[in-house]
Amino acid sequence: MSGTGYVHGYGKREAERLLDQAGGLAGLLHHDTGYPPGTTVLEAGCGVGAQTVILAEKSPGAEISSVDISPDSLARAEAAVTGAGYRNVRFQQADITRLPFPAESFDHVFVCFVLEHLPDPMAALTELRRVLKTGGSITVIEGDHGSCYFHPETPAARAAWNGLVRAQALLGGDSCIGRRVYPLLAEAGFGDVHVSPRLVYSDGSLPDLADSFVRKIIVPMVAGARQAALHEGLADAATFDAGLADLLRTAEPDGAFNYTFFKGTARK
Repeated sequence: MSGTGYVHGYGKREAERLLDQAGGLAGLLHHDTGYPPGTTVLEAGCGVGAQTVILAEKSPGAEISSVDISPDSLARAEAAVTGAGYRNVRFQQADITRLPFPAESFDHVFVCFVLEHLPDPMAALTELRRVLKTGGSITVIEGDHGSCYFHPETPAARAAWNGLVRAQALLGGDSCIGRRVYPLLAEAGFGDVHVSPRLVYSDGSLPDLADSFVRKIIVPMVAGARQAALHEGLADAATFDAGLADLLRTAEPDGAFNYTFFKGTARK
């Protein structure tokens, strides 16, 4: 990722959440992700390698270059990929707005949950287009926090959720960027742009999904923004913590939770 603030923090729990998120959403987001043997793939902003492991698994014959600005994240990513037994990924420290690669270097570019944290996502897409070969593809996956609704909805739960959204905005990000995937790719000069919404919905009839998505992904994600939200005065501690408890309540048998991701593909 670029050098902006990361609203969820860089602790061990956040790394675990990212791994849970990648595994829990793999079928939804990546059933149609895969690159042919012999092709070169740039994963821009690999973080701790949660998505990298999936890329390596689904495209074992591709040559994957994964970059991130954080040396600590890169070390975790390399350990995750090596531990999973994959050898088709090489790692390099880099800012995705100033990549150390010549123009037309890669057949494909993959970006997942990165643009939302950047103050200038267009600068990143412009640079990614530069290093992509003519005719090559780009895949962009982002969430949209504005797509979230849940039951029961309480003022505290909504305050905690909005605290995350506003804290990320103050750090220069856009947690509602999913709805902008199409216009961003088009404005960056990509063609053949297609965006598909990927909806996650859980209720009492889907207890496993409520557990894997709400309890293990959503609530820890919001909890990770607690310090930033309190620091910026976006919520008081009692309200935020009550909101976390209320969000957990939506994973109970009489609760419901809905969220939409957006996956965009395009060509240079």
